[in-house]
Amino acid sequence: MDDGSSTRNSAPALSTEWVGREIAVVGLARSGRAVALVLARAGSEVYASDSGHSQALDRVAAELRGEGVHVDIGRHDLDRIARASLVVASPGVPPNAPPLAAARAAGAAVVSEVEIALRFLPELRYIGITGTNGKTTTTALASHLLNAMGRRAAAAGNIGQPLSDVALSRTPPEWVALELSSYQLHDTPGVDPRVGVITNLSPNHLDRYTDVAAYYGDKALLLRNAAAKSQWVTNGDDPAVQSMVRGVPGLHCRFSLRGSADAWLDRESGYLVALGQRLVHRDELQLVGDHNVGNALAAALAVLIADPAHREADAITALAAGLRTFRPLEHRIEPVADGGGVRWINDSKSTNVASSLVALAGMRRPTVVLLGGRHKGEAYTPLADELRRTARAVIAFGEAGPLIEHDLGGVVPVVRLGSSFEDVIDRARQLARPGDVILLSPACSSFDMFTDYEHRGREFTRLARAKTT
Repeated sequence: MDDGSSTRNSAPALSTEWVGREIAVVGLARSGRAVALVLARAGSEVYASDSGHSQALDRVAAELRGEGVHVDIGRHDLDRIARASLVVASPGVPPNAPPLAAARAAGAAVVSEVEIALRFLPELRYIGITGTNGKTTTTALASHLLNAMGRRAAAAGNIGQPLSDVALSRTPPEWVALELSSYQLHDTPGVDPRVGVITNLSPNHLDRYTDVAAYYGDKALLLRNAAAKSQWVTNGDDPAVQSMVRGVPGLHCRFSLRGSADAWLDRESGYLVALGQRLVHRDELQLVGDHNVGNALAAALAVLIADPAHREADAITALAAGLRTFRPLEHRIEPVADGGGVRWINDSKSTNVASSLVALAGMRRPTVVLLGGRHKGEAYTPLADELRRTARAVIAFGEAGPLIEHDLGGVVPVVRLGSSFEDVIDRARQLARPGDVILLSPACSSFDMFTDYEHRGREFTRLARAKTT
């Protein structure tokens, strides 16, 4: 939402101890670029750095230098970072990375890009959404439903648009649906949403966290500023979520796929029900899988309790219409091609085992499953039962291929390939029969072969369409 303006803001958003000395921004992907612009336009001296090398980073560096930001590409000046009054960490930078370790050793505060953006948007009304799986779809749904009700809303945060982009806009939206990853929550002490949502919890990111408790601990930071006025929407079917929120101050509302709750799926009638109101029939949702019914219930419930005006009859009618018109997100159980009786589904966003398990549970046809990428510390054995039910074969590729073959080789046929994604797609096409599905749901990160999960998903889509035309 950057409007290209170079006008400097004057909002007193920064703590006094951060003013008057240089602020360091570590990592220059989307969020790092945006927060560096926010700080520079507010009059701060900014040093920004990234250890990577790419043409995209060179373009970001040139843009920031035009705003007066001091930029290093391909290195971090650790001494300079240690002297900073504040260090803003991009979510992809691990807490133990040398620049952040240098900052903490020197006593410098380390915060997230989201924390800075929230300080520049003190009146922002936002729904904060976290969880292991489903948070991106729930965030997009919440924004879509708010807009369907006539509110000017945006989706931001971990979903792709940095919240700092919202802060750069001359006309910020009335509402923001804000996706918050565990990495972002780790360094966002000011998080205090109008409504907080926890979709579910399961082990993830064990390549970065020492154990599940540490990962859950960062998720729980969504609740760090809970007060009597707080409002929470949580998964009533998830014991780990309910344990986390037990005793937390505020109004607690729950959604469920198993029985009556504040928002629930009435399986007898087939309707999604929230606060006693029938919203839409399950068949009217354009989303695959029961997990997406849960996401729809979570988003609808959060929007309904966010403001009393959202519970008026006309608003509920508009919200129901919004549920009917919402379409699957790119890279999230997204049908991308059909040919020869075979459907190709892009679920590249499933970068952990729990998320891939959800995708498999939604399959109703024999499926060739593409698993692989960079291992994230989890065993693949939890996929076994669903693979037995639906998988014709598994293609294990990338760095994690040997581990996937080890864990699943005795469960279903496993074909192990290397790092040529075109070979993976060709083999999938050979294995599939008319009536089958080819599902990319990797259960791994993409960084061994691709720049990110979006790059992986786009390549899958491109190759799938090339094979079906």
